[in-house]
Amino acid sequence: MVSASSGDRYLAGTVRRSAKILVVGPFGVGKTTLIGSVSEISPLQTEETMTVASMGIDDLAGLEEKSTTTVAMDFGRITLNQQVVLYLFGTPGQRRFWDLWEGLADGAIGALVIVDTRRLEGSFEVLDQLELRKDGLPFAVAVNVFPQERSYSTAELREALDLLPETPIVHCDARDPKSSVDALIALTSYALATEKGFA
Repeated sequence: MVSASSGDRYLAGTVRRSAKILVVGPFGVGKTTLIGSVSEISPLQTEETMTVASMGIDDLAGLEEKSTTTVAMDFGRITLNQQVVLYLFGTPGQRRFWDLWEGLADGAIGALVIVDTRRLEGSFEVLDQLELRKDGLPFAVAVNVFPQERSYSTAELREALDLLPETPIVHCDARDPKSSVDALIALTSYALATEKGFA
């Protein structure tokens, strides 16, 4: 990963290839955190304070301290090496915002699906959305590791999420830049292997 200050808005002149990555997952799983941890520019975030209108709609079980939510998208950028840059687009997690996915997914080479094993059932509909896409967007699953979370093997996760054998599964801490970059690299490598390619 090429280091850059958070205020560095301009790409290095050596960059020759770019790729758009979708970062998806259910409500409260760490999408905004992951993009914020790796972005070399100040990330664009559309976080709004949650109100009583979402009570009974947004499941806050295990997320009692959460007070904001993404209502449009997150955006960040990371230069992987001297020639390759990734543009990251984070989607809102709630079903009522899923109409935004279509536009955000346009031109993406792949999607990083972030899951939380404490609330794994929330990931089923997200994975269904990706699997039903006509363009067959490649995706990898990143298990966001939370404190005191029970550890599961890759085989257990693959079975629980009903994933194909070739779908990459990685563990990451969305707060940790290196861990998050490793997850993005796993997705990018997989997307290249499926011949989606770079722009």
